[in-house]
Amino acid sequence: MGDRTVVIIGAGAGGLAVASSLLKRRPDLDIAVVEPQSSHYYQPGWTLVGGGVFKQKQTKRSMQSVMPKQVTWYQNSVAKFIPEEHAVVLDSGEVLRYSALVVATGLQLDWDAIPGLKESLGENGVTSNYRYDLAPYTWQLVESLKSGKALFTQPPMPIKCAGAPQKAMYLSCDAWQRHQNLEHISVEFCSAGTALFGVKDYVPALEEYVNKYKIGLQLQHTLIKVDGPNRLATFNVIDANGDSKEVVKSFDMLHVCPPQKAPDEIAASPLADASGWVDVDPATLRHKQFENIFAVGDVINAPNAKTAAAVRKQAPVVAENLLSSLSNKPAMALYEGYGSCPLTVERGKVILAEFGYGGALQPTLPTWLVDGTKPSRISWFVKEKMLPFIYWNLMLKGKEWLATPKHQVSKSKQSGAPNSPS
Repeated sequence: MGDRTVVIIGAGAGGLAVASSLLKRRPDLDIAVVEPQSSHYYQPGWTLVGGGVFKQKQTKRSMQSVMPKQVTWYQNSVAKFIPEEHAVVLDSGEVLRYSALVVATGLQLDWDAIPGLKESLGENGVTSNYRYDLAPYTWQLVESLKSGKALFTQPPMPIKCAGAPQKAMYLSCDAWQRHQNLEHISVEFCSAGTALFGVKDYVPALEEYVNKYKIGLQLQHTLIKVDGPNRLATFNVIDANGDSKEVVKSFDMLHVCPPQKAPDEIAASPLADASGWVDVDPATLRHKQFENIFAVGDVINAPNAKTAAAVRKQAPVVAENLLSSLSNKPAMALYEGYGSCPLTVERGKVILAEFGYGGALQPTLPTWLVDGTKPSRISWFVKEKMLPFIYWNLMLKGKEWLATPKHQVSKSKQSGAPNSPS
C-alpha cells in the first residue's frame, strides 16, 4: 500500500497539465500519476493528419518524455475507486491512498455501439480521424476519390471536439475542389443533432461553406449500422413530425465520429452521476460529494465543450483549488466553461470558435485582430503553428499563458454575491 499526497488518474492532456500546474506552485509536492499507456498523443492534430497537413508522427511522443520528472509514474490502470477511504485500487492489486485525487481519464470511444463499424474501419472506404492509426487512411481516401459519394457522420452528444466531424469534411471538400473533383462527388453531413453547430454565432459562416461545397446537410440522422464490404450505412432518421425510420445510404467514403461515453471504471464508481460522468461543481471542478476529489477534461459532467483548449483553462483551476483543499481553505479559482474549436473550413482558413457556459463568446485574441465568427488566415496559423507549440511546450509544462483563472471574492471582502468573479 502506498500513501501519496496527490494521485492523478490519467496522463492525457488533463492529467499532465494538472501535474505540471501543481508542481509550478509546489515544486516539492508528492504526486503519483497512474497511466497505462507508453505514448502520449496530441489528438487535435489528427484532423490535420486526415487533411494532409500534418504527418502522423507529429502527433505522438513517448509518455516518458512528457511526464514531469518529479512525479512517480504507475504504469497501470485503476480497477476501483474507494473515495470513503481516500484510496484507489490498481489493476495490479496495489492500493494507493491519497490526500487529494484528480480524475483525468478522458472519455471512451464506443466503437462497438454501431454494429459493423469496428470491423470495417481502415478498409472499404471506412475511416475516422478519432483514431491515430486511421487518420492517414482518411487522407489516403481523400486523395484517391475522384467521384462517388462521401458521408461524414456525427453521433449524439456529448463528444470530444464537437467540430471535428465537420473539420474532416471541410478539409476533404477543399482538397477535392482544388483538384476539380468536387463536382463529381456527392457529400453529405449526417448529424444526429438538430443544428449544424451548437453555438449559433458560428453557424452563418459554416453554412456558407456548406453551400460553397454543395454539402447535403442531413440533420437528425444517427448512424446505427455499417456494412463495409457492401459499402452501406444505415441511419435512424427523425423527421419533422418526430417520427423515426431507418434509411440506408451507399458510400464510397465514410468518415465516422463514434459514439462516446464515460469510461466503464468511472461509470461504475461512486464518483459518477447518473450518466456515468464525474460529478463536479462546474465552477470549481471539485467533486460535489467528496471534497478532496477534483476532475479535469473530458470525463467531467460540466456542460462545457470537451476540448484540449478547455483543459488548458481547467488545469490551473484544479491546481489552485486542490492546493487550497490540502490547506483546508475554500476553493476560490473559477472555471467559466471555456472551450475552443478551431473549425478548419479550408486549407489556410479557420473559424476560431471560442465560447464558455451557455454559449457565451470568450475570444482570446482581440476582435479587431481576429473575428472568431468568420474564417481567417490568422486563425489557421494559430491552429497549425501556435496550438501544437502551446500544447507541448506550455500547457503540458505548467506554463499557463493566457490561462490565469478568475477568482471568486472571499466572503470577508465581498459585498455582493458569494460567487461573483473579481
